Amino acid sequence: MNHPLLSLRDGPIARLRLNRPELHNAFDAVLIAALTGALEAVGADPGVRVVVIEGEGASFSAGADLNWMRGMAAAGEAENREDALALARLMRTLNELPKPTLARVHGAAFGGGVGLVACCDIAIGVPEAKFGLTESKLGLLPAVISPYVIEAIGARQARRWFATAEIFDATVAQSIGLLHQVVPAESLDAAVARQTGLLLKAGPHAAATAKTLVRRVAGERDGGKLDNDNAALIAGLRASAEGQEGLSAFLDKRSPSWTV
Repeated sequence: MNHPLLSLRDGPIARLRLNRPELHNAFDAVLIAALTGALEAVGADPGVRVVVIEGEGASFSAGADLNWMRGMAAAGEAENREDALALARLMRTLNELPKPTLARVHGAAFGGGVGLVACCDIAIGVPEAKFGLTESKLGLLPAVISPYVIEAIGARQARRWFATAEIFDATVAQSIGLLHQVVPAESLDAAVARQTGLLLKAGPHAAATAKTLVRRVAGERDGGKLDNDNAALIAGLRASAEGQEGLSAFLDKRSPSWTV
């Protein structure tokens, strides 16, 4: 039996590839645990600068494995709660990973697959990609992934797609903020490479901290605290070794030391 997740390295780029192509990379407890563990490992690896999430075969991820869902339907509420918390841990680990993340999306991205896309910092897909938050068809809701999907597409859009379970295409996904870019299938790898190249030109700490800054600013309602926190952040960055190197390289008209 194939391992449900492939962990591939290309220098400072870690590629985590869902590897259940015969099931369109559907989630089950084993895949959730494997992906969570792999994310924790690359998050702690100083040699990793960028993480790409992708799928093997025809799809990115078609959501929940039917056999897994059948087992959960037969389980009690306490077991279902623990199962849901494992998925929540995966999504939060990806969303808060201290590395820039990029989703390479093709084929189907349903349910938890949409959650993975929403948790990544950058998402690029092909025109043929299909998306759906289809849980309401089963009398359920995408509760665990909802914080990340709502953050990506906004509350008004989420109210529609959560309720209708309608399938939508890559053009709509881009228009509502789930995808940043849509490119022809033959250009997908080049588009991903361009974004990873840009991330590798940025200061490693700065690129990794960007999401933390955005999350804090978006959630802070105290203007004075926000100004003080932002001033402290930029002061610390300017005084740091990375900030000093970046400024010196700019002034000296050379590439900084972290450029690959």
